Amino acid sequence: MSQKPWIPETLFDDLGFRMTYAAERVLYEERTDHQDLVLFEHRTFGKMLMLDGATQVTTRDEFIYHEMMSHVPILAHGRARRVLIVGGGDCGIAEEVLKHPGVERLVQVEIDASVVEFSKTHFPEFTGPVLSDPRFVLVIADGMDFVATTGERFDVIIVDSTDPQGPGAVLFTRDFYAGCRRCLTPGGVMVTQNGVPFFQPDELRASVGHFRSLFAEGTCYVAAIPTYVGGHMAMGFATDDRALRQTPPAELERRWIAAGRFETRYWTPEVQPAAFALPRFIVDVIADVIAKR
Repeated sequence: MSQKPWIPETLFDDLGFRMTYAAERVLYEERTDHQDLVLFEHRTFGKMLMLDGATQVTTRDEFIYHEMMSHVPILAHGRARRVLIVGGGDCGIAEEVLKHPGVERLVQVEIDASVVEFSKTHFPEFTGPVLSDPRFVLVIADGMDFVATTGERFDVIIVDSTDPQGPGAVLFTRDFYAGCRRCLTPGGVMVTQNGVPFFQPDELRASVGHFRSLFAEGTCYVAAIPTYVGGHMAMGFATDDRALRQTPPAELERRWIAAGRFETRYWTPEVQPAAFALPRFIVDVIADVIAKR
């Protein structure tokens, strides 16, 4: 009997540890123009996708990240008609966004066309509903260039980036966030993938500092995602409408019911405001940049 290959997540090599997964079988491997990609089957987590040694999505727990990145900003806004996703080539977030019938146009900007093509084959549960929806527009382009030049404006921007390495590094800069602010309608909201604060505090601190130099409100909210190692996952939140993150559960429930009461497995009207109640150690990570305002 051949031994199963073990596939390491090398994201935290500089901290002296790796998570390593026994692959039932490797389904796909490719070195694209932009990144290293590997997809494999795992006994517990199902299909797992890694880019440049960092776990991106698993079929077992994807619902947590995708729901919280999508429904939180859209339901906080309450009137979102036009949505932009930067990154997100697997289309998992797009699939959640399009559950909102009030969304009239969803533009997704992905730098690597091969990731989308790959996802058509290996994640049809995401791409199938998305690519057949007339509201969805896919743009293969650099996200930084897009937000700096587009004439479109959006009510919600979702930055589904990789970690700040390789092509994803620019999506954590002040210039990129300034471009996003340029594309937002008045009262719009941007959310971002901001890593695991326990292991990546500098990433969160820098992003929130940029948010607060550009927006009236800059903070984060959290979710617990098993395969994003290190505890809480932080999602950045930036807007000029300070009331959005304080939308009460009763109003969130009303908006959710009006949207068709679509099924969720993590998000609830009560979870959303609770996600902004940060543990003390995360408050301490961003305390200095918040104090500067």
